[in-house]
Amino acid sequence: MSGNGSRAERRRNEGVLGLGLAVGAVGLYVGSRYLARRAHKAAGSGLVDWARAEQIAVSRLNRAPGALPQSELREAERFYDRTMRDVVPLLEAQLGLPLPGVVERYAVVDRAGWARANLATFQRLIGQLEPHLVPAVDERSLAAGVVRLANRVVSTQQVGFLLGYLGTRVLGQYDIALLSAESKPGQLLFVEENIRSTASTLGVPLDDFRTWIALHETTHAFEFEANAWLRPYLSERLERQLAGILDQARSLQAEGLGQLLRRLRDSGGNPITGLMSAEQRRLFDETQLVMSLLEGFSDWVMDEVGAQLLADVGLIRQRFEARRNQRRTGLDRIIARLTGLDLKLEQYRRGERFVSGVAAAGGREAIALLWAGPWALPTADELADPPAWVRRVAPHVLVPSG
Repeated sequence: MSGNGSRAERRRNEGVLGLGLAVGAVGLYVGSRYLARRAHKAAGSGLVDWARAEQIAVSRLNRAPGALPQSELREAERFYDRTMRDVVPLLEAQLGLPLPGVVERYAVVDRAGWARANLATFQRLIGQLEPHLVPAVDERSLAAGVVRLANRVVSTQQVGFLLGYLGTRVLGQYDIALLSAESKPGQLLFVEENIRSTASTLGVPLDDFRTWIALHETTHAFEFEANAWLRPYLSERLERQLAGILDQARSLQAEGLGQLLRRLRDSGGNPITGLMSAEQRRLFDETQLVMSLLEGFSDWVMDEVGAQLLADVGLIRQRFEARRNQRRTGLDRIIARLTGLDLKLEQYRRGERFVSGVAAAGGREAIALLWAGPWALPTADELADPPAWVRRVAPHVLVPSG
C-alpha cells in the first residue's frame, strides 16, 4: 500500500473517530441533561416528601405491639365521652372558670392517627424554614440534582422515623397549632393503644388511668382556652426563634462546618442550645419557663381534682412518676436529648415543685393568679423559690412561714 493511501486511510479513521467522539459527547450531554432532570424531578419541590414520611411513620406504628381495630377505638369513645362530662365540671369548679366546648372537641386515635395529626405541625414548621434553607439550583446540573435528592431522602427518613418513635410513647395531647395563621380552638387527642399499654405496664385499672390522662390533657386545654394571652405569647416566641434559626443557618453556611463544631464544643455538646445566639437562648428560656408552669400546674390539678374522681389516684401517680423517672438507655437517651424530651421531664419536676410551693405559700388565691398574664410568669429564680413569686405577685395572700 502506498504512503498516500496510508495517509488517506488515517485521515478517514481520524474523521470517523472525531465523529464518534462528537456523537458520544452529544449523547453524554443529552444523557446527563436527562439524568439531571430525572434527579431534580425525583427530588420534588421541598425538603421532605410528606407522603413518604407518613408511610414510614405509619408502617412503624402499625407494627408496634397492642394495635387496636377501629371498632375498639369507637367503643373507647363512649368511655371518654362519659369521662369528659365528669371531668370538665369538676375542673371548672376547682379553677373558677368555664371551659366551654372542650367536651365535644376530642378524638380517640390509634398511634397512626396521632402521627397523621402531628404531620401537619411538622409541615407548618418546616414550611416556614424551607424557603430560606433550600437555595435555588440549576436544574441542568446532575450533581445538584443528586445532592438535592439525597437531602430530601434523608430529611424524609428523619421525619418519618421521629413521628414513628414518638407515636409509640405519647398518651394524650392537647393539639393546638401555635404556628397557624388562624387561632382555631385546640383538640384533645387520646392515643388509646399507648394508654392501654401503659396502664398494663403500670398495673393500674384501665378506666382509672384513662380518667387520669383525660384530666391531665383537659387541664392543658383550660390553660390555653381560658387564658387568651398564652397562645400568642408562645407563638411570638416560637416565630422569633425560627427567625433566629434562619439567621444561624445562613451564618453557618458562610462560616463552614468548623464553626458549627466549635459552637457545639463550647456548649458542652448540647444540640438544643449549642447553636443558639444570646437572643435565642433568652427566648428558649422564657418558653421553657412557661412549659414548666404548664406541666406543673396540670400535675397539681390532677392531684387536687383526681382525688374526687379516683380512689387510687395516689397509686397511679406514684407508679407513673416511677415510669417517668426511669433512666433511658441507648437509642432512647440519644433521641430524648436530640428532641428535648429530657427537658420535658425536668419541666414536670420544676413545675410541680413551683406550683405546689405557690399553693403552700399563698393558697388558692395565689394559684388563681398564676395565669393572670405575662407579667405574672415566674422568673428562673422564682421558679426555684415559690414564696419569692408570691411576694411579688400576691403579697397580700402570703402565708407567714414558721
